[in-house]
Amino acid sequence: MPDIQIIVQKISVYALPTILAITFHEAAHGYVASKKGDPTALMLGRVTLNPIAHIDPVGTILIPLVLLVMNSGFMFGWAKPVPVNFRLLHDQKRDPIYVAAAGVITNLMLAAVSGLLFRIIAVADPWVISHASFSAEPDTLARQILVPITMMLFISVRINVLLAIFNLVPIPPLDGGRIAVGLLPVGPSQALASLERYGMPLLILLMMSGIIWRFIDMPIRLLTAFFLGGY
Repeated sequence: MPDIQIIVQKISVYALPTILAITFHEAAHGYVASKKGDPTALMLGRVTLNPIAHIDPVGTILIPLVLLVMNSGFMFGWAKPVPVNFRLLHDQKRDPIYVAAAGVITNLMLAAVSGLLFRIIAVADPWVISHASFSAEPDTLARQILVPITMMLFISVRINVLLAIFNLVPIPPLDGGRIAVGLLPVGPSQALASLERYGMPLLILLMMSGIIWRFIDMPIRLLTAFFLGGY
């Protein structure tokens, strides 16, 4: 099979889980922010499950596509950040924790649902699980439908777990950084918050050096295996 066909197949299987994971993540931030007193995201149309409102041409399309074509072995990307005016939140110490945690919790919920559906298919038809690949040759119409669905559910678990764990890294502007700022005492909290302007360059440096993956690789593997039931 020509490489172009494999690439097209991969895109068709990876696209929906990736877009849904990022869309739900960002919409959750906006929804919780609106409930906690900040209507900014709501007024800008960002509290929506319409992926167009959240897609970043580079982070949502270009970077994941390049990683997929290069067969990098992992998927990474981002969406347009949901704007939050933290000064409008009812409790400016506690509420940012809820807003930040909303995205992580949403991704874990998506991973749990995807994993549950994956295991239901595994029990209903073990053949589908053992043959869930691009080279599969299903012998029935039901299996022709279930094989790509099973692959998307598997990828959904991996992507949502990756987003959840990565975003828990305690470096602003990641969700973990904002959660840490809200939980720490005033002095350390202000010191960590002051790093936000350098957050993205620092994250890029840590990713390029491989340091960050040393800390999050094992939690990602364990949580993925948990949601997939060991498959």
